[in-house]
Amino acid sequence: MFKTIAAAAAVAVAFAAPVAAWEGHIVKCYDKVWVPAKYSTTKVPHTKAVTKWEHCGDQLCEVHYPAIFKEMKTLVTPGHYVKREAACRN
Repeated sequence: MFKTIAAAAAVAVAFAAPVAAWEGHIVKCYDKVWVPAKYSTTKVPHTKAVTKWEHCGDQLCEVHYPAIFKEMKTLVTPGHYVKREAACRN
């Protein structure tokens, strides 16, 4: 009976030893940081610049209307997370 108890104790120590032997330590810490999406914008002409003669009361006035542009956005890089090195809080 003593041999079975000794053998069980030896098996328990053999399985517990690797767990006790491994004591890791923190090397570096990182934070998870959100990087927003990046867009490329271009201007596309919608209407050209125009100069018109209009009635201003009893006079004729030359009126300039500037060009109108549409802004087209194109996705360059979608939003994503990045690991950024930080001070360890543990």
